[in-house]
Amino acid sequence: MSEIQNKVVIITGASSGLGEATAKRLAASGAKLMLAARREDRLKELVAAIATSGGTATYLVTDVVDRAQVEALAKETLSTYGRIDVLVNNAGLMPLSPLDELKVEEWDQMIDVNIKGVLYGIAAVLPIMRQQKSGHVINLCSVAGHQVFLAGAVYCATKFAVRAISEGLRLESNGEIRSTNISPGAIATELTTTISDRDTAARMNAFYKIAIDADSIARAIAFAIEQPSDVAVNEMIVRPTLQ
Repeated sequence: MSEIQNKVVIITGASSGLGEATAKRLAASGAKLMLAARREDRLKELVAAIATSGGTATYLVTDVVDRAQVEALAKETLSTYGRIDVLVNNAGLMPLSPLDELKVEEWDQMIDVNIKGVLYGIAAVLPIMRQQKSGHVINLCSVAGHQVFLAGAVYCATKFAVRAISEGLRLESNGEIRSTNISPGAIATELTTTISDRDTAARMNAFYKIAIDADSIARAIAFAIEQPSDVAVNEMIVRPTLQ
């Protein structure tokens, strides 16, 4: 039996891209899923598709920048399934732009979703996992959390923060909670659609022609989850061979 079988997994940003691919892969391996995102229509479609394939999933419309909504997500998961084994902190935005463009509202949005959203997720599940004396937090970082690039100063800063949070959680785990930081490279998702700066968008769209399928990251997430409880996969970088 797979280590994923019957594990209760929360996935944020589950309505598309990496979240959707991960939901489908984990459901096929027998996980019990709570899917969270803002787009209810997409969540309903995904839950229906998983059910049709024999999987178990439900959803709660959640905006990760609202701590109360994230707390409600954890409570709903606990009420539905009785425990929380894994949190996949996947929700994220990448509206890249040069600092000179002063897109301060976009900076705020990235900080709220990419950093606070991750922290709110951890805050919601940590007491539950401590009580269980087991749990696994998987944070979706980025290659941008390892190297700063042109027009990426603020986005990279948020992803460097995610790496720091992941490592901090690992250090404080007390052998109870596994922490995994997964850093994707160019993956075919909707991430580049949030770029409002025209020149940056053109450059990134050209670069993303080498992008690989979202299931590449779903497989990495599944690998981290399916390890025996005494094995922690703490860091993975997954990118196109051409990158």
